[in-house]
Amino acid sequence: MQCVELNPVGNFDPWEQDKIDELLHQEITLSLGGKLIFENESVKLWDLHLDPGERIPFRHLNTNYSWVCTTGGLALTRHGNGKINMIKLDPGDTQYCEFKGKNYTNDLENIGEDPIIINILEYKESQVGKQLLFSD
Repeated sequence: MQCVELNPVGNFDPWEQDKIDELLHQEITLSLGGKLIFENESVKLWDLHLDPGERIPFRHLNTNYSWVCTTGGLALTRHGNGKINMIKLDPGDTQYCEFKGKNYTNDLENIGEDPIIINILEYKESQVGKQLLFSD
């Protein structure tokens, strides 16, 4: 994965007005994206499929997760703090992200010519772990 910063933190001047309005006035989801294909007490598995020109709206990221891109592609992501990045993904790119309790906000837009498919594994706080920590 290669990432190029197109716009720095704190600068909303080059933003399109509809994206600013969405960020400020619309309800922002906690969903990591796409389609939820599996869930148990420990994890959620998401399938994110973006066709060329398609975009997922802003979302709050406040859990830890990992992802793998199965197709590669070119994407643009806008962050709630004003930063904009262009990301070149290669098939098999992976990353682990720690956002638990951070309420990090971003969107993702496919600006390439081919579909982008990303599988996301979201880690839930384990109820078993909680029970063990607080049991007598």
